[in-house]
Amino acid sequence: MNTQIAFAESRVSQLLKCQYPILLAGMGGVARSELVAAVSNAGGFGFLGMVRESPALISQEISSVREKTERPFGVNLIPAATDQDLLEAEIAACMEEKVFSVGLFWDLSDALVRRLVDHGILVVCQVGSVSEAVAAQEAGAALIVAQGVEAGGHVRGQLKALELIQEVSRNVDVPIVAAGGISTGKHIFDAFTAGAEGTMIGTAFIATEESFAHPYHKQRIVDADSDATILTTDFHINWPRDAKVRVLRNSVTNGDHGDPNTRPLKVIGNEEGRPIYLFSTDSPLRSMSGDFEAMALYAGVGSRLVRDIKPAAQVVHSLAVEFAEASSKSVPVNDDFENEPVELASSPCYAADFDAPSI
Repeated sequence: MNTQIAFAESRVSQLLKCQYPILLAGMGGVARSELVAAVSNAGGFGFLGMVRESPALISQEISSVREKTERPFGVNLIPAATDQDLLEAEIAACMEEKVFSVGLFWDLSDALVRRLVDHGILVVCQVGSVSEAVAAQEAGAALIVAQGVEAGGHVRGQLKALELIQEVSRNVDVPIVAAGGISTGKHIFDAFTAGAEGTMIGTAFIATEESFAHPYHKQRIVDADSDATILTTDFHINWPRDAKVRVLRNSVTNGDHGDPNTRPLKVIGNEEGRPIYLFSTDSPLRSMSGDFEAMALYAGVGSRLVRDIKPAAQVVHSLAVEFAEASSKSVPVNDDFENEPVELASSPCYAADFDAPSI
């Protein structure tokens, strides 16, 4: 099967105006202009990860992407983890820059979705449950990202990806994008079989040449085995309380640093004058120095299949080819993907539970 024809038929490809319905997750810090442009130029769709970033940086990154590509892309924001005044400034920047799409995650706001839609912006909402998917559709979201518990980073729901996709597809009419543990084209085909029309990928794109992740983080993903990741609430500063994240096991998840809720805060790194705290949600970036091993090393269960640091375009094209091969064979659902050994996430929590550092 021709990959361009197979993916062009997807409503996700049509809505996002991309060749392949392969979306770069808007990972905070990691998904900067270089990676977004590379994914978009390769035929996918990139999201800038701009959680808690200044309007100036958002505008700068948008301009930088536009210098590198003429293809559409989006900006990812997370209301639940952002001060309200800063969020308003971020939204204003996106509107002023006339971004093609805005991705939202965690704390669904009907008013915000409608506001963006009324401004001509295509809204993509990432959810972890059927009820949240229905609410997002009713608010005006054009696409729903169904995030399975296998996902790296902040995990919203409690179901595995294929199960969530199947349930969501029975309850919404808008196209569904699969997320969580997806690192091969075969995984994408399995997700399509379950009812998805696109995929959002994070971990595989962290381990790319264009990723803004620190080389230490990239190498840890490449070295990961099937038991490398864990769901934990240890990394909590700057995020709603008791929210689980999937990370690579390290000294923090092993309990070597004591109670994560202990104060006073301990500085373990620096990013251009900004302190990085132990137990914070900051992951190692190129712009940081410090104790990377003790930071949040986000990774999904699909990390076990990432074995090289590659150009992002190569990742996109490999996924497309693997999808086409799986489609042509019409093989059954991949048992390895469907039966990944994962822990369940905690119940959703909301902006009122925001846990900021007391300094």
